[in-house]
Amino acid sequence: MKKYTAFLLLLLTLPRVFAQSKSPPNIVVFFIDDMGQQDLGCYGSDFYQTPAIDNLAKKGVRFTNAYSACTVCSPSRAALMTGKYPARLHITDWIQGKRMPWAKLAVPDWKMYLPLEEKTLAESLKERGYATWHVGKWHLGDDEKYWAENQGFDVNIAGNFKGSPNKKGEYNGYFSPYGLKRIEDGPKDEYLTDRLTNEALRLIAHHKAGTPFYLNLAHYAVHMPIQPKPDKLEKYKKLLKAPDPQKNPAYAAMIESVDESVARIITALEMRKLLENTLIVFATDNGALASVSTSKPFREGKGWAYEGGTRTPLLIYWKGKIDGGKVINEPAITMDIYATIMQIAGAVKPADVDGRSLLPVIQKGIHYDRPLFWHYPHYHNDKPHGSVRYQDWKLIQYFEDMHYELYNLKEDEGEGNDLAAHHPEKVKELADMLIAWREEVKAQMPAPNPDYQPAKAQQKGAGAE
Repeated sequence: MKKYTAFLLLLLTLPRVFAQSKSPPNIVVFFIDDMGQQDLGCYGSDFYQTPAIDNLAKKGVRFTNAYSACTVCSPSRAALMTGKYPARLHITDWIQGKRMPWAKLAVPDWKMYLPLEEKTLAESLKERGYATWHVGKWHLGDDEKYWAENQGFDVNIAGNFKGSPNKKGEYNGYFSPYGLKRIEDGPKDEYLTDRLTNEALRLIAHHKAGTPFYLNLAHYAVHMPIQPKPDKLEKYKKLLKAPDPQKNPAYAAMIESVDESVARIITALEMRKLLENTLIVFATDNGALASVSTSKPFREGKGWAYEGGTRTPLLIYWKGKIDGGKVINEPAITMDIYATIMQIAGAVKPADVDGRSLLPVIQKGIHYDRPLFWHYPHYHNDKPHGSVRYQDWKLIQYFEDMHYELYNLKEDEGEGNDLAAHHPEKVKELADMLIAWREEVKAQMPAPNPDYQPAKAQQKGAGAE
């Protein structure tokens, strides 16, 4: 009954948005790599300077309880493209993943590509008459047949098998020569974030008027290697008054380059009088890498089960269509971006999609009384785990010994006080949800490792890049 009521409300929202069949909006998605919620001024940072992104938050909607679909990148990217949980897709780790043959558990044989049978967001938008452009990181399959140009995108610039810029031999990471597929090297020391922005601006400038476009601008930044532009690095070194693990000058400089990208894209849309009919989404694939910049007040960072691994920024701006200045506490997750775009574009959403459109939440204050799930049966910084958030509670299950940890996020967003022993009834309630969901999506589980080497596993730890 709840699902039926929510569906009716969603339908009633449609006429208020716009006459979809006549004027579908352009769509720009900024999907940033390895950036946590705490890395932006609009979420409270007093060191990382992000005026353009902060302006999006001021004029649009800012979600405080937004999450990535996974604690690492490739699964979240698959979730954005399909609207499905990574566990349902069996794309549960970054491609190629972390190999630990001596660990206690043997990880499952997950899919290391986005199957061509999956209908992507780009493919659905093409059916609505959209031009579709991917610029930046793809990382959803080593074989070229799984790259963006074969997944519904008319244009693929720099989308390939790489998860980070190429910093080997003659190649210089974020500075040309890049040595990346689907993009030619630029002049020596050209900066990759700037180059990708230039490519996106070129597409916008040459686009045929009257046809809507979808730009998926997936910056490699701010993923390792940490390589800022020298002038920006000096700026932040001067601003740093004392050592602080959450104030990294090099990382700050890279973030500023991303912010400049946002500013330049918005300026171009304004100059071409496109901003009035363009939906802009800003999101990231997982939290910050803790060794680069801590995620406080959240615990740990990328690769962990805790909030620092998955609590991410989510901003939505649509001039004249969505009231600005809203701060929304409703939990949201990567798949919801897919569902929101599908609704706004008037595209047909497949039946097995897990995301929910956020338009009713934004415009009507609708509350989705639903749990959110994560499934990571792999080793990274953390050990194999699964988790569920429902209302204010979060339950984590670690697969090596199947123990549970329970946190009340309203009272303890830093997850410092494990309440599992004090609330066995809540543990059972959430554990039942988590187990039932794993069965429903046919989540793959790790198994005991016959080659387990306890001494080596203890020496190496969970381990990750």
